[in-house]
Amino acid sequence: MIKFYYNLAPNPLKVALFLEEAGLPYEPVPVDTRLGEQHRPEYLAINPNAKAPSIVDGETVVFDSNAILLYLAEKTGRFLPVGSTNAARGTLLSWLMFVATGIGPYSGQSVHFRHFAPDPKEYAVDRYLFEAKRHWGILDARLADRRWMMGDEYTILDMAVWGWSRMVPFVIGEGPADESVWTGLPNLKRHLGEVSARPAAQRALALKDRHAFKTEMDEKARRHMFPHTTAPSARAT
Repeated sequence: MIKFYYNLAPNPLKVALFLEEAGLPYEPVPVDTRLGEQHRPEYLAINPNAKAPSIVDGETVVFDSNAILLYLAEKTGRFLPVGSTNAARGTLLSWLMFVATGIGPYSGQSVHFRHFAPDPKEYAVDRYLFEAKRHWGILDARLADRRWMMGDEYTILDMAVWGWSRMVPFVIGEGPADESVWTGLPNLKRHLGEVSARPAAQRALALKDRHAFKTEMDEKARRHMFPHTTAPSARAT
């Protein structure tokens, strides 16, 4: 059985969606980053980068959500373009890496500097907000004339996008309830709604009821999640 190390951030939920869509048996193992569990030696042995998600599949260890999606898709033969040609594989990999290197990092930094940074700098806020909006606009344009990211086929690309698109109001808006952000992203909103309506997505989201993650962003949580803000001696506490 696959061990799935997760929390409720966007990246782990992409993987939860795949596991539920494919009906793969898995054991969810919570990694509470606000308690610093990602820095424990036993977890660092699985993921030296101290992030979630990770999976252990027998003797195989995979970390990084997009790498896990690709690994599971190739392992099961599920949610890849049917009869993949080199052209289709090139498109799949290009957009998957676009999510990995663009959507995730810029959205994450936009959230950090706009909502969590103790001393946000105007330049950083403006840059990451601009880039997050630009990247989401590219995805909205991609979805303007196709139902799914690859056209008529629902694939791991849609799962990768869904992990983050649920957070768009928090990423580029004023907060989770800011629906005004969707005015300029109608195709993305439609895509989000279609994925979220799938039974597997509902089961993935239900992981939130399996473990009581710490919700307070107190000083200890900040030290665990943003260790660069503390002195080296404080990081071990």
